Amino acid sequence: MLDHALTRLLPMLLIGLTCQAVANPPSAVDEGYAIAALYDISDAGFKDSRVKMEMILHNAAADSVSRHLTLSTLEKSSPNTGDKTLVVFSSPADVRDTALLNHPKITSTDDQWLYLPSIKRVKRISTENKSGPFVGSEFAFEDFTSQELDKYSYRFLRRDHLQEREVNVVERVPLDVNSGYSKQVVHFDIEHRQPLKIEFFDRKQAPLKTLVLSDYREYDGVWRSLDQRMTNHQTGKSTDLLLTDYEFDIGLSSNDFDSTALKRLTR
Repeated sequence: MLDHALTRLLPMLLIGLTCQAVANPPSAVDEGYAIAALYDISDAGFKDSRVKMEMILHNAAADSVSRHLTLSTLEKSSPNTGDKTLVVFSSPADVRDTALLNHPKITSTDDQWLYLPSIKRVKRISTENKSGPFVGSEFAFEDFTSQELDKYSYRFLRRDHLQEREVNVVERVPLDVNSGYSKQVVHFDIEHRQPLKIEFFDRKQAPLKTLVLSDYREYDGVWRSLDQRMTNHQTGKSTDLLLTDYEFDIGLSSNDFDSTALKRLTR
């Protein structure tokens, strides 16, 4: 589904704008938005998906612990919302059945709920806690919600090379005042339009974390990274996400992503 905000940039997209010289070159803001919009378009049309994940937490002393979870996603039905996601842990025992439900918003703070099996309660995540670590990982709660196009402002920085790929480097600034990030710098693969690296900066503009995405696979025109590593530069810790067994268009509906679904799925 094309986001309604893309209409102001369709002329650029139709001529395949990727920082090439044109008679009237666009501003860095419009160019950054157009590059991000190409990524947004490339991800449309998958309907729903489910994937198994292994989360490996590494501390500064190189000790590690593994967790297993399933991520389900329902594609957005309106340009005013985002893709809904549901994360459910299956192991180890101390986090089994812990679940996180995300309802992304475009113009306001996302709605997030956490199910805690130890107390059998669904807890709404407050806006102040969205930048906090999710179950001890280097991913924040807000990292587990969809990165919708119009949740950011954009600025094109440069063309570069990464992982032997040509990339467009774009700065994006969260519009949500409750975000834990002052800005992010995204390296988009020019050929496949996918992010290969995202650099996160804290509210003081200092480098905080870097997410590296690799081992991309194509599923009927939709690309997904199967290997992701988030490194925290301030703590020396990192978290790996290894994804397997992707399934698409499996018949998920909005009923699978309401707050009561958290308890229902973990009975």
